[in-house]
Amino acid sequence: TIKEDLQKALGINFSKSIEARKLNNAINLSRSTNKPTKGITVLDFDDTLATSKSLIRFTKPDGTTGTLNAEQYASTYQELTDLGYKWDFSEFNKVVGGKVAPLFNKAMKLQGKFGPENMFVLTARPMEAAPAIFAFLQANGLNIPLKNITGLANSTAEAKANWVAEKVSDGFNDFYFADDALQNVKAVKNMLNQFDVKSKVQQARVKFSNSMNENFNDILENVTGIESEKRFS
Repeated sequence: TIKEDLQKALGINFSKSIEARKLNNAINLSRSTNKPTKGITVLDFDDTLATSKSLIRFTKPDGTTGTLNAEQYASTYQELTDLGYKWDFSEFNKVVGGKVAPLFNKAMKLQGKFGPENMFVLTARPMEAAPAIFAFLQANGLNIPLKNITGLANSTAEAKANWVAEKVSDGFNDFYFADDALQNVKAVKNMLNQFDVKSKVQQARVKFSNSMNENFNDILENVTGIESEKRFS
């Protein structure tokens, strides 16, 4: 079947929410002739559109608790979940200390050229985070509609690839996708390569020079007790 062929090609298993009917529809739409161009921009939030100090709290099976930042959560979610970690996203529903990140300026240019209607935010944060993300984007001039912000509450590459496949079945055939996590970029690229659609997939990178001062100040805070936000002449 198409679903089995795609699973074999991509090396991932589709969640049950992706029905074979939708995948068949996606294949048929992508291969149909004389179809009008329907573009879509799909952007991750953390470390792509924004950086923040929002943390995800966890509880280990032995009761030990701790926190992870967005990058740590994205890279270890599946492994730690399999080990029995329980997650608390209450703080991750907020954008704490948010600042614009590498792809924000590009998103602004895309908004100016094509408008925000077919721009989407696809994040591993829970859906409850959508209003906070919407407010942050609005405050910085990016007017992506609230209904276009999807919180998957899932950090796996499979979840993002599945979502993109559904958008192919909705008739989109010209994709721009950006994410800071390499595994997500690879999964989405592999997915889109299975369809007859135009696509550009990009990994967003936070330049070391942009974060070096902040990280160094945080280290100094831990050593000296001087708050990292303090500035001296």
